[in-house]
Amino acid sequence: MNVVDISENDVDKKYQELDRDASEGGYHLNPDSEFTKKLVRGLLINEARYGYPACPCRLSKGIKAEDLDIICPCDYRDPDLDQYSACYCALYVSDAVLAKKQSLTTVPERRPPRSERNSRKIIHTTNMGTLSFPVWRCRVCGYLCARDEPPLVCPVCKAKKDRFERFL
Repeated sequence: MNVVDISENDVDKKYQELDRDASEGGYHLNPDSEFTKKLVRGLLINEARYGYPACPCRLSKGIKAEDLDIICPCDYRDPDLDQYSACYCALYVSDAVLAKKQSLTTVPERRPPRSERNSRKIIHTTNMGTLSFPVWRCRVCGYLCARDEPPLVCPVCKAKKDRFERFL
């Protein structure tokens, strides 16, 4: 599919897929479906353009290896949701925003400049080598992930963030 071939039907299908995946993972799409479908269209355009769904609110380099952190859902979604109740582009929102108990606010760009992304500090050395991120373990199912903070929801068993422990 090229950029001009993206139909409303394509957008609706991708929207339904993202909504299902978000719900299954313990996340929520922005309840403003008109706004959200514009973001979905941007994801589809980027996927047609680059071969991967880069965040529609950020500039993509068009080189997958350099854009891995902004492929939706991006690496910054959970920290943004945790701190601001929405991700940078507001595709994903918190329970409070979904329930209309909290309004959306501006989310500052969390993505570091390219020079900093290419030179992450080493935080832990193991017999397997050096790690740039701490490793978190879900105490419920054992799922492991390497990132600055544990996920808000375990992608395997749906346990909340507080059920994770620092593993390495």
